[in-house]
Amino acid sequence: MTTPSDAPPPQADAAPRVTAWSPLALPVFRMLWVVWVTANACMWMNDVAAAWLMTQLAGTPGWVALVQTASTLPVFLLGLASGALADIVDRRRYLMVTQVWVAAVATLVCLVLLAGAMTPPLLLALTFLNGIGLAMRWPVFAALVPEVVPKAQLSPALALNGIAMNASRIIGPVAAGAIIAGAGTVWVFVLNAVLSVGAALAIWRWKREVQAKALPAERFVGAIRVGLQYVRQSQRMHVVLLRVALFFMQSTALLALLPLVAQGLEGGGAGSFTLLLACMGAGAVLAAAQMQGLRRWLSYDQMLRWGSLLQVAAMSTVALAPTVWVAAPGMLVAGMAWISVANSLTLSAQFALPDWVRARGMSIYQMALMGGAAVGAALWGQVAHWTSLRSALLLSAATGLAIVLATRRLSIEAREGEDLTPAPLAPPPLAGPRDPHEGPVLVSIEYLIDPADEAAFRAVMRDTRRARLRQGVLSWWLFRDAAQPGRYVEYFVDESWVEHLRRFDRMTAADLALRERRNALHRGPTPPVVTRSLAEAVDTD
Repeated sequence: MTTPSDAPPPQADAAPRVTAWSPLALPVFRMLWVVWVTANACMWMNDVAAAWLMTQLAGTPGWVALVQTASTLPVFLLGLASGALADIVDRRRYLMVTQVWVAAVATLVCLVLLAGAMTPPLLLALTFLNGIGLAMRWPVFAALVPEVVPKAQLSPALALNGIAMNASRIIGPVAAGAIIAGAGTVWVFVLNAVLSVGAALAIWRWKREVQAKALPAERFVGAIRVGLQYVRQSQRMHVVLLRVALFFMQSTALLALLPLVAQGLEGGGAGSFTLLLACMGAGAVLAAAQMQGLRRWLSYDQMLRWGSLLQVAAMSTVALAPTVWVAAPGMLVAGMAWISVANSLTLSAQFALPDWVRARGMSIYQMALMGGAAVGAALWGQVAHWTSLRSALLLSAATGLAIVLATRRLSIEAREGEDLTPAPLAPPPLAGPRDPHEGPVLVSIEYLIDPADEAAFRAVMRDTRRARLRQGVLSWWLFRDAAQPGRYVEYFVDESWVEHLRRFDRMTAADLALRERRNALHRGPTPPVVTRSLAEAVDTD
């Protein structure tokens, strides 16, 4: 039986023990981790300053909640394009450009504030522009982490990324709150610009080793098509995307409405808002530090279920809290629940994607996350406007409980045989030079199957269809010979000759195991006959 790619491998007695902090011993990961802390601190400073500024420009729940929507919507709209670029261009340079973008937007915000020209719609537009930086940087960072850490350390590396996100949830709001109270909102954006430039310089100094590729880079539109096609044919990704969209649609109510919750508490204000955000970040850091131990006791599904229920309880506590000192422990627990759910879903998505499509797949994951958050922020903001803050939060908590019950049978665990370890094959020999973009290419494979094995063969070919489509083929068919019982012909079409060759580079251990299952059912005197045909243009006049 094939071991799933995300199952913990047997450890030899002499093997070094992997701890929650092991990845930080790797210099490149450590540099990227510091950049990630800085980038997310800038994001939180921007969001806190924008949300607080909106309470001064237009203090209604709808406008304040739209700040969260404007921040997250770009990821939903642009995430896939960003993921495609991250799989095509140099990832180091692309990550550096995203930091320059954020610095430029922060500088523009400073100029508008100094001119006294800020309005609620303009603030939303500038928040949207800053969100484009998040949309650009998240997929490339998600793809770089598995590249720079060993597979055994991927889980703690992702947990450290969660710590970075939530440490920044403390650092960013605390810094923003102190600056807003002591110097003014404009200086938050000044610091944002300076830190983003510093992060860009740190990435620029990294001399990333890029492996030379024999094949030309994928085309942008084709890369998007293949990324979408891979995710569409991955049953595990279907469940992960649904669960992450539903969780963040429901849970974002707490963050989207938190500025108004802080204002409504006894003695509440900017300091209370900062304290509540810091408590949520501290809870996430505490849980992330224990993630390795929790993984030994709880599966992905169990972490997702219990984390979701814990988040429901925490949200209800904050909704009913009369003072900040009651709400603060609720936010601490909410942070613990959030990192437990987010880490489980992110790990499941990472292990469901091979390296060649990881940035695109993770961009779709982030689109589902941010799309759910954007919809949730707007939805719960309107609910609060129609009813009250407390009613909106309690209704969101009830929705979270309903989601847990409705999705309890949907698993994000790896399926048997899902080993995505790269296993590239040598391409077929050529009779002469070939134009890489010549095509389409029609591939046919003939099988002779014993009648007793036909049911098993059809089951294997269902898996084969999904595997071929995940690799990027345009179409796939299976035909049965009407004259010769037991003779089947598999047909599929690649877009071009170079796309046909790419599939050999994209092979994984699971693909090889599936090929062995097909060939084991073939009863011919020789292996299945493979024929490759190139499309020929024919005059139609």
